[in-house]
Amino acid sequence: MAYGIKTVVAERWEVVLGRVREALAEQGFEVLTELDLSKTLGTRLGVELPPQVVLGVSRVPLTYAALQAEPSVGVLLPWHLVVRAQDDSTTVVEAANLQLVVALTGNSQLEPVVADASARLAAAMASLTPATV
Repeated sequence: MAYGIKTVVAERWEVVLGRVREALAEQGFEVLTELDLSKTLGTRLGVELPPQVVLGVSRVPLTYAALQAEPSVGVLLPWHLVVRAQDDSTTVVEAANLQLVVALTGNSQLEPVVADASARLAAAMASLTPATV
């Protein structure tokens, strides 16, 4: 099972990061956490990385439903997306494969929650690239 889904966008990182935030909001997600990996690792280790941010996201009704089905699922929350520059004009967006939540917990009651969240994340990511005809 793949641990994530990925899309590549032919736009600058700064532009795509804003578009990701908008796409997530359109699907009802809130950004709860943000970790700027390039800045943090640059400051702490003195290394240079291309711009890369990890967004921890939640859709509150789904988070509540997940916790009702599996009280310990909080250790797997929030769900994460990475927005990273591949080069000056290309950005990679990756999201965790939420089916792993069901696989890790073994709790089938999480399946409808994960299916809903996965469909919303996939829609948000699909909106970042033009549709091919």
